[in-house]
Amino acid sequence: MALFNRNPESGRSEMTFIDHLEELRSHIIRCVLAILVMGGIIFYYRNWIFDNVIYGPLNPDFISYRVLCQFSHWAHMGQALCMPAVKVEMQSNTFGGQFLSSISMALIGGIVVAFPFIFWEFWRFVRPALKEKEVKNTRFVIFWVSFFFFTGAAFGYFLLGPFTFNFLGGFQLGTKGFITTRPTLADYIDNLTNIILGCGLAFELPVLAFILTKIGLITPSFLKRTRKYAIVVILILAAFITPSPDWMSQMIVFTPLWLLYELSIIVSSRVSKEKEKEEEEEWS
Repeated sequence: MALFNRNPESGRSEMTFIDHLEELRSHIIRCVLAILVMGGIIFYYRNWIFDNVIYGPLNPDFISYRVLCQFSHWAHMGQALCMPAVKVEMQSNTFGGQFLSSISMALIGGIVVAFPFIFWEFWRFVRPALKEKEVKNTRFVIFWVSFFFFTGAAFGYFLLGPFTFNFLGGFQLGTKGFITTRPTLADYIDNLTNIILGCGLAFELPVLAFILTKIGLITPSFLKRTRKYAIVVILILAAFITPSPDWMSQMIVFTPLWLLYELSIIVSSRVSKEKEKEEEEEWS
């Protein structure tokens, strides 16, 4: 069975299913090599990266703690946003725990650093199947996808991470102090990974809104109708992860997520108007 390649610039009129699998394999191999190269560099400098990057949200001198505290004083909020880093003694309860954690740290770091290249390879595989007008409408897609991913990852690392570890590390069950929080190294890296990658993917919401609106699965009116529910969900999330009960600290977390949703509505509206204009031109 032949699958048609509709991009005239590729120089190929059609490709078989096996040809597509071969091409997909080459893209995957290049992505894996990029991850391994970046991961190898991270593994080589693993001690410096762990001390200065991975352990950052637990470090009392972490920049987020200083900036938030300075902002709290500047805004005449007292100590509302001053979060002392929770003192947590991590442990590794297996012989290979630290080694396996360093491997995990290197691979995940390699994925994060190589993300633009990975998406570029994915885009190179998908692009030949798009029409010329569709390719033109997706200009700068690699830049925007990478921009939102790294913005979300930075939000998770510098803001959500400190709030989360401060809250969970200081949470106490019972009043007698029988329980001491002593997480494993692997547990800490897993939590930090989930926060960074989760926020990185969550910040792709405007890009997702663009794609879903383009294919007709969502509309701007749908996003506007569900806005109140989205605001409630974001407020609950912000209230849960912020250690301080005051509304200002919760707004620090709520505002970027809410603005992200509003940006998705704007993106969806623009795409919807462009679709309507294209349909009118086709009918005329």
